[in-house]
Amino acid sequence: MKETIEKLYSSFAALDAEGMCSCYHEEATFEDPAFGKLNSEQAKSMWKMLISSQKGKEFIVTYSDIEASDSSGTAKWEAKYNFSKTGRPVHNKIESSFEFKDGLIIKHVDQFNLHSWAKQALGGSGAILGWTGFFKKKLQAQTNSLLRKFMEK
Repeated sequence: MKETIEKLYSSFAALDAEGMCSCYHEEATFEDPAFGKLNSEQAKSMWKMLISSQKGKEFIVTYSDIEASDSSGTAKWEAKYNFSKTGRPVHNKIESSFEFKDGLIIKHVDQFNLHSWAKQALGGSGAILGWTGFFKKKLQAQTNSLLRKFMEK
């Protein structure tokens, strides 16, 4: 399953949404601090939305420390980009865990320091509010609203 994780992140680095989506099982779930828990269709659409927003921009994805068995795996990855709403540079460091079914990702959980991300992306307001549950709920409401609009297109 190491190959599946490598394909996921090499596709992300190449801004290849279809390559990423092909790594997910039809019953997959995804979860992270910014979007919360998503089903397979939502997760695939999230990657398509994120990739479409970065085409033609400075966007760098690197990955490392991939470990996997037939049933589970882990990886570390980093994204460097400018946050679209503020133009501020972000360097996000993420730890991922995976579960596999039929050779594909059935469960994907990304963990990162939301407060650190908020400080980078939003500046002072992110530094003050980025650690709160209020901020996390508001961010997830905003990202999921954007995702719903993207999926309606």
